[in-house]
Amino acid sequence: MDLLHHLFQIQSPSGEEFRMKEFLLQYVKEHAKEWKVSPRIVEGDGFQDALMLIFGKPRTAIFAHMDTVGFTVRYGNQLVPIGGPEAEDGFELVGVDPMGPIQCRLKTGTEHALFHDFPRGINRGTSLVFRPDLKIDDKFITSPYCDNRLGMYNALKVAETLEHGVIVFSCNEEHGGGSVPFLIKFLWEEYKIQQCLISDITWITDGVKHGEGVVISMRDRNIPRRSYLDKIIALAEQSGVSYQLEVEGGGSSDGREIQESPFPVDWCFVGAAEDNVHSPHEKVHKDDLDAMIRLYKYLMQKL
Repeated sequence: MDLLHHLFQIQSPSGEEFRMKEFLLQYVKEHAKEWKVSPRIVEGDGFQDALMLIFGKPRTAIFAHMDTVGFTVRYGNQLVPIGGPEAEDGFELVGVDPMGPIQCRLKTGTEHALFHDFPRGINRGTSLVFRPDLKIDDKFITSPYCDNRLGMYNALKVAETLEHGVIVFSCNEEHGGGSVPFLIKFLWEEYKIQQCLISDITWITDGVKHGEGVVISMRDRNIPRRSYLDKIIALAEQSGVSYQLEVEGGGSSDGREIQESPFPVDWCFVGAAEDNVHSPHEKVHKDDLDAMIRLYKYLMQKL
């Protein structure tokens, strides 16, 4: 679980994914020699803070976003949300500005106004995120930012045995997207990638329960192509891995930008479900995360 602890400690709200990218580059440098295939690393000029790992002769790409929700310091002690974080009085926030580390609490005002209670002024534009607080027991992983640290963890576990495929660590998913269009363009033009899996975390609902398997989303705000979705479900059935089917009318993921791109690329969201979405107390069942990893390994062999 050392990898999980490291992932949860790194602050990377939308727009500040560079810290996570630096960690991933170092992690790949240290561990790729232990993997079945050592990947080509694609990053740098033209890719902003995104990162891609290319294994063998890829047919399918896994997308896992690196960013999280959070808050931006405005003027005085005002805060502006990054993405759609839950905001309750007393939530603990952390960050850093040129004067040093910051630990404070969220305060709510009238008409959805948000503030911090740090005793000194914080430099405007500073990002604050939920204080890291990872808890792991016999059944659950509870922490801020299971979305999408666990999606990233899944991708890195798949990387250990992956022979052919791409792992994409994308940016800014929580606050409107923007990195996927140039990433999918590269994958189409260089490798003719036509199918993707979205390694992300979805919601516990009246139809999706803890401990009943990884979730295959049949739709959210966007609708994947049915023939590709049916292929994923058939392979999941063959795998013997426990899974659940999700049908929602809201929410989206990196799949939205893939679908809206000018390239004929299919996508399907496959991920564990969590309680307490976008809060400091996101909670995922360990069996569902295990099912997610096992199903991804199977799908990347068969697709």
